Amino acid sequence: MGRVIAVVSGKGGVGKTTITANLGIALAKRGLNVCIIDADIAMANLSLLLNMQNSPITLHDVLLGEADIQDALYDAPSGMKFVPSGLSLENYKRVDSERLQSVIDSIKNQFDFIFLDGAAGIEKNVLAAISASDEVLLVTAPTSPSIADVLKAKITAQRLGSKPIGVILNFVRNEKGEIKKEDVMKLLELPVLVSVPFDDEIRKSFMQETVMPVMVRKPGTPAAVAIQKAAAKLAGISLKIEDVPKQGFLAKLFAMFKRKPKEAVKK
Repeated sequence: MGRVIAVVSGKGGVGKTTITANLGIALAKRGLNVCIIDADIAMANLSLLLNMQNSPITLHDVLLGEADIQDALYDAPSGMKFVPSGLSLENYKRVDSERLQSVIDSIKNQFDFIFLDGAAGIEKNVLAAISASDEVLLVTAPTSPSIADVLKAKITAQRLGSKPIGVILNFVRNEKGEIKKEDVMKLLELPVLVSVPFDDEIRKSFMQETVMPVMVRKPGTPAAVAIQKAAAKLAGISLKIEDVPKQGFLAKLFAMFKRKPKEAVKK
């Protein structure tokens, strides 16, 4: 039976959906059966990141009892499966999110991992996604508001009987004022699986003529490598050395010339 993991953040804008998509791809590339589900029933956008927004049957149809979940499973990048959520606001008003649990239970045996990309906050649809999951993966930026909100999400998950398993610290710039990894672990009493550096290649993934997740487009970029490390930890597998790009001679030489010279020591 597969692991069902809700990916939640509490606060919006911390890259939760991007993490979900690329984490799923990273695991699928390693031969695992993965399904990601857009459980953000009100403001779905995971399909936009995967360039699959024209999928005719969605989670809305399944939760309305108008379609079977098997008909809403689509082939996604790197061999994973994807269940999109509908973009219709009219259907959203009619959807019964409490049916999500039974829908997930019906496909558990098909996959090694099922990831539910939940909405921001802790409203009804988020609670439904957490309740339908066995585990919760928290995503946060290294800022006080983000940490405060993700702590609320953790407490909510515990009350609903879903086990928080760790934190992905996203958009790390190593700037003054950021909350350090060690402090995040103390505050949340959870391990930080990985710190994902701020990486402009993530933003560029949305700006291509054909939108494509960074794990497909540039798997060697710093953020993608960090997400691969998180995937390896989740699956309990080793990170292959070839997955981590080596810096070539020319790149090292270029980096050396870009370094700022040390200030002269005043006598």
